[in-house]
Amino acid sequence: MEVISLNYPLDLKKINTQPKVLALGFFDGVHLGHQAVIKQAVAIGQQRNLPVAVMTFDKYPGIVFRQIKDDQFDYLTTLSRKETLLRQLNVDIMYVVNFTSTVGHLAPQEFVDEYLVDLGAKVVVAGFDYTYGPKETANMSALPSYARQRFEIITIPEQQKYTEKISSSAIRQALVQGDVDRANDLLGYIYQTEGIVVHGEARGRTLGYPTANIKTTDGERLPAIGIYATEIWIQGRWYPSMTSVGRNVTFGDHRPVTVEVNIFDFHQDIYGENIKLRWNHWLRGEVKFTSAEALVEQLAKDQQNSLAYFNEY
Repeated sequence: MEVISLNYPLDLKKINTQPKVLALGFFDGVHLGHQAVIKQAVAIGQQRNLPVAVMTFDKYPGIVFRQIKDDQFDYLTTLSRKETLLRQLNVDIMYVVNFTSTVGHLAPQEFVDEYLVDLGAKVVVAGFDYTYGPKETANMSALPSYARQRFEIITIPEQQKYTEKISSSAIRQALVQGDVDRANDLLGYIYQTEGIVVHGEARGRTLGYPTANIKTTDGERLPAIGIYATEIWIQGRWYPSMTSVGRNVTFGDHRPVTVEVNIFDFHQDIYGENIKLRWNHWLRGEVKFTSAEALVEQLAKDQQNSLAYFNEY
């Protein structure tokens, strides 16, 4: 898959403008709703022997429109993670639009002419709620008037699960509640974050449950404070594990939130390693135990429950 950054105004001399199928959306999370759009685009591309491109943005548009600071918005997928997921869906080209105030304030006709027609779109595929400007005038119902029969338009209807719309917002809400099981159902895959192993307090080792302390990637959404059955990718393979997102309240108040992973049957020194973490299943909330012994007893149960989950699934 080719990844192409688009800066305004577009330099068409440097961009392949051959006929193509173009899927539109921000695609944060590349969830089941997004996948419906992309899979339809890929199917059409295969039928018509056309390359398939996805157009996304380098940042959440609300950062520009609502003056939200970049560090105040957590993504379900970083650009690199989004790239991986799109590649798995057999997309040929990933256009990453540098979303600026200028781009955000293009008139609908300008956006269609310069970002759809000029890039060679012959078929445009998007969800029913896709907008490319003010939603009153730049929606999917209005797109034919701007397209002027220069490309075909395919609108994907609302995708539902649990009788509600599948959306990035619903997935974020599930993660805020610690409900990674629901989030995973809406995503269509196991939610994943990345990070690097750093030094911690080494308290887990003294308790018999050594942990890898993870500095997570800036801008990625973490699940709520709690204990989870997880899998960790280290040195080329996945290992079952259990992970704590919390403040270690048993050992004091007002402590910072940390991410600590106890990896089952693993005894290597991995400081400085880049890792991936799959959030498979919620186990329990964080508890302030009366003693270290009570904590160890619970950790044994957490490990048993994690292993039972992996044995079942």
